Amino acid sequence: MDHHPTNWGRPRNDTVDPYGTYPIHQRPTNVPKDAFAAGIQHTQQPIVTGTSVLGIKFKDGIMMAADNLASYGSLARFRDIQRLHPVGEHTVLGAGGDMSDFQYIQGILDELMIDEFAAGDGHTLGPAEVHNYLSELMYARRSKMNPLWNSLLVGGFKDGKRFLAYVDLLGTTYSASTLATGYGSHIAQPLLRRAVEGREDTLTEDEARKILEQSMQVLFYRDARSLDQYQIATITAKGVNISESRKLETSWSFAEGIRGYGAQTQ
Repeated sequence: MDHHPTNWGRPRNDTVDPYGTYPIHQRPTNVPKDAFAAGIQHTQQPIVTGTSVLGIKFKDGIMMAADNLASYGSLARFRDIQRLHPVGEHTVLGAGGDMSDFQYIQGILDELMIDEFAAGDGHTLGPAEVHNYLSELMYARRSKMNPLWNSLLVGGFKDGKRFLAYVDLLGTTYSASTLATGYGSHIAQPLLRRAVEGREDTLTEDEARKILEQSMQVLFYRDARSLDQYQIATITAKGVNISESRKLETSWSFAEGIRGYGAQTQ
């Protein structure tokens, strides 16, 4: 039998409370209190985000692509965002995820490049050094960045060596001849592998560009957070070249044959 008086129900006479049970007091909790609970709360969710970044190796260097869209939730808000950022003379950084975190990282890398230039020791940071720096930075500051931050691609060419690698919020890193972030890691990555792997040393710049354009086209068809305006970054022995915004050539006529699309009634 449960002898605790608070579990016996309400007494018949509400004016009589021999056990002092009304109002019933909450039992104390040992859960730590949030010191900032009473302060001003700001959202911890990403507000302006970008989606896929693609990167591949070709015989003369590295080529990367990203569209110009930054979405405000489900709203395609900003259509002229450059998500490919040059870092020094040999490296390009491509970002998917929270754009405010990307801007924060851009500022850090710009300061790093200024310090490197001011040192005047004849050394310059290459893509491998930038990637290592970012992996340590992301891991060290993971608690301060947006928890839904996606990932970064680092591509570059220095001393005759091609470099293409990935890093995310937790400092996870890996390298491959084809890489993709966001929705592109599910949709575009298989296409890139089929077209590039085994041909990295023979693939021409024009062929590499065509492969990326076709992949960006597929992403525009399949990814609701993508845009038909995009940029391509090419990193070779000549340096870094990021193109102006381009527009994909698309056709939606095939959709008329899909059941449930448009004005079909049967």
